[in-house]
Amino acid sequence: MVAAETGHVACHEAGAIEFGGHKVLTIPGYEGKMHAEDLENYIQVFYENESCEHMVFPGAVYVSLSTEYGTLYSKAELAEIYAVCQKREIPLFVDGARLAYALAADECDITLPELAQLCDVFYIGGTKCGALCGEAVVFCGMHAPAHPIPRIKQHGALLAKGRLTGVQFEALFTDGLYFEIGRQAIQTAQALRRVLHERGYQFFLETPTNQQFVILPNEDMARIREHAAIEYWEKYDDTHTVVRFCTSWATTQEDIDALAAVL
Repeated sequence: MVAAETGHVACHEAGAIEFGGHKVLTIPGYEGKMHAEDLENYIQVFYENESCEHMVFPGAVYVSLSTEYGTLYSKAELAEIYAVCQKREIPLFVDGARLAYALAADECDITLPELAQLCDVFYIGGTKCGALCGEAVVFCGMHAPAHPIPRIKQHGALLAKGRLTGVQFEALFTDGLYFEIGRQAIQTAQALRRVLHERGYQFFLETPTNQQFVILPNEDMARIREHAAIEYWEKYDDTHTVVRFCTSWATTQEDIDALAAVL
């Protein structure tokens, strides 16, 4: 599977892809995104190598919407990547763990029906949107694998009473709840961004989605953690750290006001 070097499957999940007997092949990432030309070049160079039969083949392409850095692929960017995949006859998989928050962002120019035309398989994130468990995997067109239930069972992943997972998605897609949940996270993320600007914090990466990346003095980081959950992202220098703030379906304006008071 080919992914950007910052792709979720490349840098998180404790190497689950490799543990399952596959390998993540990485190409450069730009604020979380891969470029179609890099993908095409990687695949071309691979097949030009006379020893490619002894190497790991690029068997699929992985992108996420939104990305690990809270950024968005435009419709044109995703179409370019998909064109490479179709040319090379390998499937494109879109990780939709944060799909609700991507679709709700003002800068997003992709709709859910359009996404189904721009990849071979994607999933609709449930757990990041309030579901107790489960994600809805969508195979586009005729790309569903044969005999999926035995395959899932062989990997120990078939849930008993799986209909209960489906009930959650029936609720999420009733009366536009899934999209309302996404807008809630984006609206509170925008409020969070304003608060961080007002307090004079420097942004490592300012995104249109529910993830905001801020450079914090280390002493501020320790103090804030007494009152709020923030995630270490990377070391910036000896006295500063990049951290990630996230909003979600459950974030309220009262939460933002409380964080503002702490800051």
